[in-house]
Formats: sequence, C-alpha cells, structure tokens
Amino acid sequence: MAAMLEIRGLQAWYGESHVLHGVDFDVHEGEVVTLLGRNGAGKTITMKSIMGLVPRRAGSIKYQGTETIGLRPDRIARLGIALCPEERGIFASLNVSENLMLPPVIAPGGLDVAAIHTLFPNLKERARSQGTKLSGGEQQMLAIGRILRTGAKLLLLDEPTEGLAPVIIQQIGRTIRTIKEQGFTVLLVEQNFRFAATVADRHYVMDHGKVVDMIPNAQLESHMDKLHDYLGV
Repeated sequence: MAAMLEIRGLQAWYGESHVLHGVDFDVHEGEVVTLLGRNGAGKTITMKSIMGLVPRRAGSIKYQGTETIGLRPDRIARLGIALCPEERGIFASLNVSENLMLPPVIAPGGLDVAAIHTLFPNLKERARSQGTKLSGGEQQMLAIGRILRTGAKLLLLDEPTEGLAPVIIQQIGRTIRTIKEQGFTVLLVEQNFRFAATVADRHYVMDHGKVVDMIPNAQLESHMDKLHDYLGV
C-alpha cells in the first residue's frame, strides 16, 4: 500500500546552514507517527519543509502520490495538510470563536464547531475570550481545534505538550487518540517520548538532520537503552 506521506532524500537549508541531510520516512493513512530527537535534530524543520515553509529544500515529499517539493505553502495546505506550530499562532486581536473560524475549510470531513467543543469543552466556555487571555493548555486546544475544522486529513503537530501541566497533556493525548479513531492521520514532533508512547503507532528517531532509526511502539520498551542514548535523557 502506498504511503499517505512519502519523504525521500529530503534536504533543507536555513540561510547558509544545511540542516536536513537526506531525510527518509513514510506515514500511512490512519497512523499516528512521531518524530523523536534532541533539540536541533531537525524535527521542526522537517515539519516546516513538508508545509513548504522552508525557502530552500530538495528531494521528494509526496502526499497521496502528488509531488509537493516545488509547491507553495498555500497549495500544499489545500492538498489536505495542516500544521499546528509549536508557537501555536493564536491571534491576539481575535476571540476564541473567531480564531477557530479563521482558517478556510479546504475539504469535507473536518469537524464542526460542536464536535470541537465536545473534544475541548474549555473552548466553548471561553468562546468570547480574547485568544491570548487563554492558558497555555487552552491555547494549544484552540490551535489543534482550528486545524480540525479545515478538513485536512494529515495533521502535523509540533510539540503539542511543550510546557503544559500533566492533566492537560493527558487531555491532548485523549484528543490525538480520538481524532485517530475518526480517520485523521497525525505526524507528531515530541521530545517527551513517554507521552509519545501513549498515542503513537511508530516512532522515527532523528539526529543531525537525518532519520537514524524507526521503532514500532510495541517495541519501545525493549529499545529503551538505545532511546536514552539517542535523546540524551
């Protein structure tokens, strides 16, 4: 079966810095897959490269068989890929409802506002609150909810648990498991591999701008020593 997302020989540059050195991995429809690695391993730049947000890149990124390496970010998004960035990107001048409704619907199959409120009851309660008045956890819920509305089928979540309280991390985990059940596919950047283990099918380990290993979730425990070496934890 062809992969939903197929990346081969991906290279990327930030200014003069060569930051990705031939990244290869696949994500199949309906999977939750994580990119694990230390700070600076190339995880976030891989996500941005998939979205076309890195000015200079080379190699191949195919989404549902379509080569995207030469496409603009808006064209890539309209194919059905959405990014939830690490900084969340909540608009300060808009309230929660306005933030939620901001991205266009690009395809059928997204969640309506009622379904998003079911996933994240806080957002319903805070509908009229200014976006930046929310807690970090609520901002993360809003950022995820916003892309669930669009109808994108492949969701890129960049460190969704960063800096959040354990109870909120558990809620984000439940959300990822729920959206997987509803047919979404998720690529997740995480440093917290204990959290990743609660949601993912497979883990790719990145180091120095390359994928250096793939560990099925069921084998994570038996690879723990290797994982500690990779992640330096």
